[in-house]
Amino acid sequence: MRKYVLRFTALGYLLLVLLGPLVMVFVRAFDKGGDALWATLTDPNTLHAFKLTLVITLIAVPLNTVFGVVCALAIVRRRFPGAGLVNAVVDLPLAISPVVVGLSLFLLYGRTGWFGPWFERHGTQILFSLPSMVIATIFVSLPFVAREVVPTLREIGDEQEQAARTLGANGRQTFWRITLPSIRWAIIYGVVLTTARCLGEYGAVAVVSGNIEGRTQTATLRVQDAYENFNQAGAYGIALVLAAMSVLVLVTMTLLKPKEDAA
Repeated sequence: MRKYVLRFTALGYLLLVLLGPLVMVFVRAFDKGGDALWATLTDPNTLHAFKLTLVITLIAVPLNTVFGVVCALAIVRRRFPGAGLVNAVVDLPLAISPVVVGLSLFLLYGRTGWFGPWFERHGTQILFSLPSMVIATIFVSLPFVAREVVPTLREIGDEQEQAARTLGANGRQTFWRITLPSIRWAIIYGVVLTTARCLGEYGAVAVVSGNIEGRTQTATLRVQDAYENFNQAGAYGIALVLAAMSVLVLVTMTLLKPKEDAA
């Protein structure tokens, strides 16, 4: 009896905290009918916001994937001074508020920052443009691949890699034929989580983007803009699309899990 009570309590909590807000967003998106929702979603500025969000995601996810794999290999397979510090720094984006990250980038790349004057002299704009938004998104989504790969590398050990090197395989062959197949599902999970984080990023991007409509406005910033301009149906509609994208990413991760178990 106790296990059923615990089970229903957990399911009820999930319904209240997770599904409840999603249902409310869905209902409010259609408050003024489908025509108003469609008009908002097909607005050129809204389409540009989604396009910019996808561009930032397509840049940040591959870079963080490569970094995460390299960092995980360095932490688990190499011994070097400061390895513990590196391991702690990887988790830094999880401990710092995204708004603080955006403010830090503003202080670094602003006109009076450390690097801002140099970029300005060379005709490169960092703040209030795509580069600062990409940097902010990369920072906040940096740990996910590494945090999926590190425990997997520790679990599988290095016996097969040592055997491959004993048989004459070089480092590149060992990685592509032994290491990578062993951690591929961990990388996929990390990529899925990184993608979801990039799609939903708001705080850091809000600080460094300038929120310029049709130029530096991402989908999450578009939600805020629509809500502040009393276009609540449009705001909920854009939020609904973002929620659907995130749910699709999470469902993809769930569907991949049995494949890893089968492997």
